[in-house]
Amino acid sequence: MKDNIKKFGTKRVAGLTVTQIIILLVLILMLFFFSDSSILKRLRNESQIKDLEAQIEFYQNQSKSDKEKLDELQSNTDDLEKFARENYFMKKENEEIFIIDHK
Repeated sequence: MKDNIKKFGTKRVAGLTVTQIIILLVLILMLFFFSDSSILKRLRNESQIKDLEAQIEFYQNQSKSDKEKLDELQSNTDDLEKFARENYFMKKENEEIFIIDHK
């Protein structure tokens, strides 16, 4: 039985025994897959960052178009009146509005 133990521990690869290599591989796997900074968490976080960057770009473009529309409405009273009539169904006195719903 002592001979079997000696044979198992005497094979060396790159200066390490087989048991040392197995332990080293297990530790590396634990480090990469089960720690707080694992590869899976990193990939998930990178994906989330890309999604958030896309949202930032969308909202920046939306904000820019809203600012342009606001500037246009503040500078032109005819456009402001048209906007109020179309979106808030406002009207002048002695005027009738017909709302057509096309659903």
